[in-house]
Amino acid sequence: MVIGFVWPEPDTTAAGARMVQLLEIFHQANYDITFASSAAVSEHSVDLKRWNVNLQFIRLNSASFDVFVKTLKPDVVMFDRYLTEEQYGWRVAEQCPDALRIVDTEDLHSLRHVREQCLKKGVPFTTNAWLQNDKTKREIASLYRSDLSLIISSYETELLQNTIGIDKCLLLHLPFLIDKITDNNIDSWPLFEERKDFICIGNGMHSPNVDAIVWLKKEIWPLIRKEIPQANLHIYGAYLPEHIKQMHQPKQGFLIYGWVHDKEEVFMNARVNLAPLRFGAGIKGKLIDAMQAGTPSVTTPIGAEGMHGSMEWSGSIALNVKDFARSAITLYRYKEKWKKAQKNGVAIINQLYDKEALTTLFLKRLTYLEKNLKTHRIHNFTGAMLQQQTMASTKYMSKWIEEKNKKTV
Repeated sequence: MVIGFVWPEPDTTAAGARMVQLLEIFHQANYDITFASSAAVSEHSVDLKRWNVNLQFIRLNSASFDVFVKTLKPDVVMFDRYLTEEQYGWRVAEQCPDALRIVDTEDLHSLRHVREQCLKKGVPFTTNAWLQNDKTKREIASLYRSDLSLIISSYETELLQNTIGIDKCLLLHLPFLIDKITDNNIDSWPLFEERKDFICIGNGMHSPNVDAIVWLKKEIWPLIRKEIPQANLHIYGAYLPEHIKQMHQPKQGFLIYGWVHDKEEVFMNARVNLAPLRFGAGIKGKLIDAMQAGTPSVTTPIGAEGMHGSMEWSGSIALNVKDFARSAITLYRYKEKWKKAQKNGVAIINQLYDKEALTTLFLKRLTYLEKNLKTHRIHNFTGAMLQQQTMASTKYMSKWIEEKNKKTV
């Protein structure tokens, strides 16, 4: 059973695409899958029935969930982020104590949160600031309470192991699972001369994306446009806020489109992808999408963080406004640099995101944990302690809300 904060939207968010990849693994491994959520279905929610997934609407702070999960009696329960583990984890532990509990972190929400706070305050981000934040403590407690946490970024895996000291047996570095890019794929890509303009893509409900578009409009794009006056910047994304839509200015080559169904096509038509992310966490779906389309990217250290190991980036990593604009102009103008960046992207995808190898790794860990769960939990004393102590407060707060709701009905 998967408990989702939202129903997956693979066409609008990287998190949605990630969840679909995990569901495909469980489906191919012949699991019976139930996806449960308290959220409303949106127009972009994927049709999960294609994998024979059973759908279940659940309620927050309601004993009806206890009846449901006890009846279902799942062998594995996966939470799509720490927030759903906080809400439902104690109920799963009480009703189905033998179920393997997994958190798919998607990214470290606390890391993204603290970086955003630091940016707004105009101060550098430090791990000490992250360690002192209450959201960090909540998120780390959730990871300890779980039997396994899936970490999408190599940087975040190292951060959790080296800074927090979480035992590696509780973590699995599992990035996006991507089919290898073949020579046939490469031959189908438009050539350098057949592409034009720049692209930027990102969901408007994700604050790092909104900040990136504003930064592009105010500081970066004017420098690029001055050097390449015939170029346009095409910006796509679902749920873009009104103040972003109002930035649409064709005379300046700054074009706002909103959601696009075929991301692959718009990436392939563009010559360079721009992702000026000043805060965030995890790994970035838009940069993976660009590499899969053979489109080099200019991004920031945070944008490329945890994505390429020691391999050369598929484009440029810029530290400031002038560097970002200069890198974008260079990639746009010089074919050989562009082709080298494209080649780097193919190598990154094929070596670090190999779907077949990562699927084998994940299923092997699942099999081991299902066979050795009791021993595994004995050695996770911190998790057992947190399950006993911190979840008591969540549990009784939830029960109090449940009783309060009964009185108001």
